[in-house]
Amino acid sequence: MNGQPLTEQAPGATALRLGTRRSALAMAQSGMVAREVTRLTGRRVELVEITTYGDTSREALAQIGGTGVFVSALRDALLEGRIDFAVHSLKDLPTAAPEGLVLAAVPEREDVRDALVAAEGLNLDELVEKLAGAGRPARIGTGSPRRMAQLNAWALARGAELETVAIRGNVDTRIGYVTGGELDAVVLATAGLNRLGRSAEISQHLDPELMIPAPGQGALAIECAAADAGLIAALAALDHAPTRVAVAAERALLAALEAGCSAPVAALATWGGEHELRLDGVVGDPDGTALLKMSANGPIVLDETAEQQARALGHALAARLLDAGAATLMGERAR
Repeated sequence: MNGQPLTEQAPGATALRLGTRRSALAMAQSGMVAREVTRLTGRRVELVEITTYGDTSREALAQIGGTGVFVSALRDALLEGRIDFAVHSLKDLPTAAPEGLVLAAVPEREDVRDALVAAEGLNLDELVEKLAGAGRPARIGTGSPRRMAQLNAWALARGAELETVAIRGNVDTRIGYVTGGELDAVVLATAGLNRLGRSAEISQHLDPELMIPAPGQGALAIECAAADAGLIAALAALDHAPTRVAVAAERALLAALEAGCSAPVAALATWGGEHELRLDGVVGDPDGTALLKMSANGPIVLDETAEQQARALGHALAARLLDAGAATLMGERAR
C-alpha cells in the first residue's frame, strides 16, 4: 500500500484514507471521488492502494465466482480501520450488505452502455460482414457471460458468424488483444473508457436494445463504517437519489435471482418521468440459444421509501423471470 495526496490539506484537518484497487480504472474513479470529497470537506484525501483477490487471480471470473472478488479486501480494510472509506464499481458489489458497513453514497451514474472496440473502428454489423466475406467468424473478447449471451443471441437471430472468446485483464490488456491482432474486437463498459479518457477508441456504443448492461453498471459505490456518522453525513452530499433508486431495483432483481456478478444476468432501470421507473431484465444462456427478456414499470416517489419501492419492482420482475425458467438458464444459482 502507499498513499497519494491529491490536494493540499486544510489547516488542522486529518487526511481521509480512501481505499482503492490498484488498476488504472479504479485509481481514476477513486481520484474523482477524492477530489469531490476534498472540495466538500476541505480535507485532504489519501489514496490507499489495496490488492484484491480478483486482481491477482488469473482464473475466469465465472470460475472464481465473481461475487465480491474485487471487494472483500477493501471491506476488510474498512472493518479493520485501515481506511476510512472505499470506492467500488457498483456492479462488483455483492447484493448482501455486510454488517458494520454502509453504502454512504451512490454518485450520479455515468453512461450505462457497453462499448465495442474493434479493429479499424468497425461497428458490429460491419465487422461481422467483413469477416464473413473473408470466410471466418468475428472473434470478440469479453470476460462476461452476460455479454456473451446477448452477443451470441444477436448473432443467432441474424444468422451471423460470431465467436465469443473469454478474456481477463485490464483495459490496456483487453484492447491490446485487438491492436495485436489476436481478436477482432472486445466489449468493455463505456463508463470505464470515459473515465480513463479513452472514449475515442470506442467503435460503437451497444445500446440496450442490443445489449442490456450489468446491474449497477456505470455507477460507483462509496462505502464506509456504519459507526462513522460524521463521514456518512459528509459523503451523503455525493449521493444522487435517482441513481441510487435505479440501481436498487437492478440489484434487487439480481439478489432475487440468487445470481452473482458473473452470472448471465442483465438489468437496467430507467426513469420514464419524474415518478416512473422502468426495469428491463435479461437472463440468458451464454451460447445465446435461449434468452429471456422481460420488463416491468412502477410508480416511484423519491422519498424515504423510494429504495423499498424500487426493490419491490426488482423482486417482482425476478419472480416472473424465474417462473419463465431463468434458473435453468443460469445453471446452478449462486448463493
